[in-house]
Amino acid sequence: MATLLHIDASIQGDSSVSRQLTARAASAWHAAHPGGTVTYRDLGAEPVPHFDTAANLSRGLPADQHTPAQAESWARISELVGEVAAADTVLLGLPIYNYGAPSTVKSWVDHLMAPGLSIDPETGKGLLGGRDFVVVVSRGGGYGEGAPRQGWDHATAWLPHGVAMVGLEPRFITTELTLAGTNPAMAGLVPLAEESRRQAEAEIDGLWAPVVASA
Repeated sequence: MATLLHIDASIQGDSSVSRQLTARAASAWHAAHPGGTVTYRDLGAEPVPHFDTAANLSRGLPADQHTPAQAESWARISELVGEVAAADTVLLGLPIYNYGAPSTVKSWVDHLMAPGLSIDPETGKGLLGGRDFVVVVSRGGGYGEGAPRQGWDHATAWLPHGVAMVGLEPRFITTELTLAGTNPAMAGLVPLAEESRRQAEAEIDGLWAPVVASA
């Protein structure tokens, strides 16, 4: 049975563009995979703790040598890696905050680095490859070619490297200028924002279209 891991990270609630678009993507996935199952994780509402000393030490000790704090951290690592391992498709909403990924997304990625679970300890090969990793990026401003802040989106530049060790390979769908409708200084950019949103929605609607067509 097909399984989707749907992860949101925005702290904007229902007004979040990334949440709206991942919801659209999840609906498209459901349409293409009737009877499929979904695991949902909300990093905005229930953030994964920062990767701390106990979490780090838990990765190098046998379970029977864990302190209570290390055992709790290892259980969390196992749960997060297990969610990815059980999914055929991982869908992540990635809003850009202060030109980077939300700290909760960074923490989620940190917890995926687990020798023996997500990385072969002998070969260093990632064990989570072979699944679709769709990342929906929402950017309040414009960071594309020729924009004043071209290259300031450090989240999409970082993520492929951040998950490379476990074998995940993200493919991005991006909408930008999402603040144009609420920021008076960006009012002249509303048409560009609307076109960017339209293009992102079209990409989302086509993600699993071949599966629907062949059903």
